[in-house]
Amino acid sequence: MLTDIKIGQYFPANSILHKMDARFKIVSLLFLIVGIFIFDNQLSYIIWCLIVAGLIKISKIPVKMFYNSIKPIIWIILFTFVLHIFSGNGEPLVQIWKLSITWNGISNGAFICLRLLLLMFGASLLTFTTPPLVLADAIEDLMNPLKKIGVPAHELAMMMTIALRFIPTLLEETDKIIKAQKSRGADFETGNIFVRMKSVMPVLIPLFISAFRRADELAMAMEARCYHGGIGRTRLKELKMQRRDYIAMIIGIVIIVVLIGIKIFLPNLVLFSLG
Repeated sequence: MLTDIKIGQYFPANSILHKMDARFKIVSLLFLIVGIFIFDNQLSYIIWCLIVAGLIKISKIPVKMFYNSIKPIIWIILFTFVLHIFSGNGEPLVQIWKLSITWNGISNGAFICLRLLLLMFGASLLTFTTPPLVLADAIEDLMNPLKKIGVPAHELAMMMTIALRFIPTLLEETDKIIKAQKSRGADFETGNIFVRMKSVMPVLIPLFISAFRRADELAMAMEARCYHGGIGRTRLKELKMQRRDYIAMIIGIVIIVVLIGIKIFLPNLVLFSLG
């Protein structure tokens, strides 16, 4: 069911991750994204997996929520894995026509899939533990230095937050439209790919109409409340770094130093081998 997909949703819970400063969480996610690509040896990936698993544990968010968050990219992950197992070098294990499966291809495919999962889980941790309005304020604060060169930080932060906020709403709307079309005899599961693509049109047209209607209603509601951008606006709760944020920052710096040490001094470390 499309309503099971949890992209962009906030999950309220009483955990230390929910209480941490949103700006620190955004910066930490950026470091995670960059670090996963830079520190890419086996020991580093073990550390990344332990970090993400530990964060999921202390977030007090059900594991099922994270499973639902990766539903949209499961087929992409599987396709990526299959693509890599046929493109590796080395002694072939299985020969299928002109294609061969090697241990090197399996290893590369597994690491790429693990990288995608870590990125998805990290992004889900941010949205699950941060309310949309707080996330918008944090993005705006981080983009404030760009205002000096004319970048509309508040408007960009607002657009990103609205887009993130309406993903679950549009998924729910899509699910309702599909159910309504099925009740009228529509078939979305049989036929070749061209027949299925044609059957999607009765879903896309009302979905676009609904999305434009919601956008127009939101714009009218914001105008009715005299919204004119970020100039002169105040916040009910100001973002402020707490002691726990500084402690987490120190822990993060230590982890980065350890990963740099592994990258420099143990570049060829191999903990296990598939071949």
